[in-house]
Amino acid sequence: MMEPLFLKPVFKERIWGGATLKNQFGYSVPSDKTGECWAISAHPNGPSIVENGPFAGVSLDKLWKEQPELFGNPKEEVFPLLTKILDANIDLSVQVHPDDSFAKEYENGELGKTECWYIIDCKEDADMIFGHNAKTKEELIQQINDGKWNELLRRVKIQPGDFFYVPSGTIHALCEGTLVLETQQSSDTTYRVYDYDRKDDQGNLRDLHLDKAIEVTTVPHQVTGSKPSVELKGNVEITTFVESDFFTVYKWDVSGNSSFSYNDQYLLFSVIKGEGSLFHNGEKYSLNKGTHFIIPFGLGEFSIDGECQLIVSHP
Repeated sequence: MMEPLFLKPVFKERIWGGATLKNQFGYSVPSDKTGECWAISAHPNGPSIVENGPFAGVSLDKLWKEQPELFGNPKEEVFPLLTKILDANIDLSVQVHPDDSFAKEYENGELGKTECWYIIDCKEDADMIFGHNAKTKEELIQQINDGKWNELLRRVKIQPGDFFYVPSGTIHALCEGTLVLETQQSSDTTYRVYDYDRKDDQGNLRDLHLDKAIEVTTVPHQVTGSKPSVELKGNVEITTFVESDFFTVYKWDVSGNSSFSYNDQYLLFSVIKGEGSLFHNGEKYSLNKGTHFIIPFGLGEFSIDGECQLIVSHP
């Protein structure tokens, strides 16, 4: 009997993490240096576990391999997406990600990493690093070697509700006081360009990956703004943020009861605000802030009731 798959997240401690995941979502986190909630993940570095139904206790990567019909018998070898919530309590390192072909060759067949961010919350007057000002690779290398970070890096102001599409090759960094839902390719490959000369708990400077970073950085920076579109479906306002080769990402603002039927696509859901209920086949499932679930391929009709906000994605 097919039903929605509710998932237990995996938490990652980071030098830049904090306590916001605990304070805002009520998660049981390992410490007050928790930077990442891997909410919907089949990546070997932190697979989610199904919490309900006949597949309770099974990891998402195992489910992908052994029950492919839940995902429409896909061609991809690995589950293609990874949903995270990031607590940037202090600035993240300035970084860049490779595309599929570079990662496949140099990172043991790993996927590349195109990602996108929905700003759930941020401090007043927050900003982030998004792009660079170098016109050529030579200029990029020169400014990195000279440490001219203020000249090289572009900063943009952010506020809650903003959305950013971050293709592979884009230099970027979340900055202090930012809480973000990230939808990305299922990859854990990051090349650090600059880390503010910070030291880890052992007093060591963190590794940089300048050769690979320079190789994969898009020069000059490409501006990839997306124009969101909005439609009403029953009592749900659906904002489409991006439709790319890697993923489509929406925000659903639910205010009341609405029915849906998706037979030809599996969908990833994260509740980021409010609460509600999901109904399918006579069963009722609670949707609380911080709940993450997958609607399997061919589930048929389901409905959502309540006052809540969800980020929804599919490949």
